[in-house]
Amino acid sequence: MGSVSSEESFDQISEQLESYNLSADVSESESSSGFSCRRFDRGGSSSLTSSPPAGSEFVDGASFKARLPVMLPVVGGRHVVIPTTKAEVPEADMSEIELMKERFAKLLLGEDMSGGGKGVCTALAISNAITNLSASVFGELWKLEPLSPQRKLMWRREMDWLLCVSDSIVELKPSLQEFPGGGTFEVMVARPRSDLYVNLPALKKLDAMLLSILDSFHDSEFCYADRGVVISDNDGIEAFPSSSTSEWPSIRQEEKWWLPFPKVPPSGLSEDSRKRLQQCRDCTHQILKAAMAINSNVLAEMEIPNAYLKSLPKCGKDCLGEGMYRYLTADQFFPECLLDYLDQSSEYTTLEIANRVEASVHIWKKKILKKAFTTCKGWKVIMGWQS
Repeated sequence: MGSVSSEESFDQISEQLESYNLSADVSESESSSGFSCRRFDRGGSSSLTSSPPAGSEFVDGASFKARLPVMLPVVGGRHVVIPTTKAEVPEADMSEIELMKERFAKLLLGEDMSGGGKGVCTALAISNAITNLSASVFGELWKLEPLSPQRKLMWRREMDWLLCVSDSIVELKPSLQEFPGGGTFEVMVARPRSDLYVNLPALKKLDAMLLSILDSFHDSEFCYADRGVVISDNDGIEAFPSSSTSEWPSIRQEEKWWLPFPKVPPSGLSEDSRKRLQQCRDCTHQILKAAMAINSNVLAEMEIPNAYLKSLPKCGKDCLGEGMYRYLTADQFFPECLLDYLDQSSEYTTLEIANRVEASVHIWKKKILKKAFTTCKGWKVIMGWQS
């Protein structure tokens, strides 16, 4: 009878063990002492940390000499299977991942790749990154032709990287939600900041319109050639004179010698091509006006940091310089004389002049507000004495 009972117990244990997936790594199951089934001694002693399976009875004299590895289910009745080999990532994806890591590391460090803590703020780092990306993609676009697929992919991919930061710039807005059983309650919902919510989709739309305008020049009636080759070709010059009075390029065009020279058919452009070029010009001009309006509105709503105001000199004359200050404060102001005096030989010098004028305007506004506040405070004191 004892042997029969032990056989029945063994069959019950075997049936329960078959319900588990024994294809998992046996070494992993054996490493866990709490789940290893040891040899049962006489008297029913066992090294199992958990209680034996329900319905199994151990009789005196019954012993199992074979070790039965037990693997309990981990999550949801399924085993965690660790693959023996890692999935291979294509080389192109790896290079893109490394490039993305480099871009975000530069943003996090504020363009200070040395890690010395001298980087700029995150907003300025993102602005500079977009400016540099624009210069890399469109800086050498001298022809009316579609953008190359590589440059277009680079522009869209890296702009998505830089603009994904705006997903975390949110503000809490009250919103009404309904209970499943009826009734409503008010909760605060995160949504993009109001200026980003309005302006960012508009800027993306303008960007798509500009790219579509460039794509429309895939089959045009004109082409481009090197300026030196065209000037040495007499037939070419007669076919498309650069100005109405002379068949040689103008002085302004000669200064920009690196620009390609447009070539049109001897009979000129067709009427449809002229209309299409004029439409593209008008549309591009409207896009520029819309982008400048968005930029002006954002700058008008932006608060001037106190750190910037404190860094300005106390006198606007120090910002402008002696010469510019003298022209601006003269009894009779002549803009032409001021423009002739200023050095506008490059974009950087012109931008520096604009920054100096803007800084002086902030200084003068600060003085006017301070003077008005002092006057208003004095009037309040006088009215208090009279009352």
